[in-house]
Amino acid sequence: MKFNKEELIEILNDLKLEEEIDLLDITQLDLYMDQVIQLFENNLSHSKRNKEDKLLSKTMINNYTKDKLLMPVKNKKYTRNHVILMILIYNLKQSLSINDIKVLFNNIVSNLQQEENSQIDLVKFYNKFMKVRKEQILSEETFLNQMICKVEEVSSEGDNKDYENILLAVLTLINSANIQRRVAEKIIDKYFM
Repeated sequence: MKFNKEELIEILNDLKLEEEIDLLDITQLDLYMDQVIQLFENNLSHSKRNKEDKLLSKTMINNYTKDKLLMPVKNKKYTRNHVILMILIYNLKQSLSINDIKVLFNNIVSNLQQEENSQIDLVKFYNKFMKVRKEQILSEETFLNQMICKVEEVSSEGDNKDYENILLAVLTLINSANIQRRVAEKIIDKYFM
């Protein structure tokens, strides 16, 4: 069970984090629910941990609408803004509660329901998010290299070195994710509550 920087970078690359639903893939034509689900499956299936995991389901979409994370649909069709919000929800719900996401999206959804008075152009916002996300993914390799160097620096020699390094790496990654999630929660509490 050999564990080193190269293994960690290979794991990172296998995640295909740079693959996301591109704005060009989101048609300007309104979509039925099944088409939205298919869009997610076609573009994000690589992000599933297990093949049977659901990226998006009819129940999820209905619950998002019921919880006012999405605007009500017209004629059972979802607009480009609906799809963008669902992508953002998908990204956020990996770390945040639905309640926190609802607080974040409250103004956006309210404004989008009053189309002519919308204060945010969701298409432009999504492009900005994709740009920042891309930069963040590129910097992740540097972070992982630094993290594994620190893990190797503090680990002991011996029969259990690889196991210890793997365990330390997992704990360090989870600690980093927890710190970032807590900072995001504090930002929500301070600026959106």
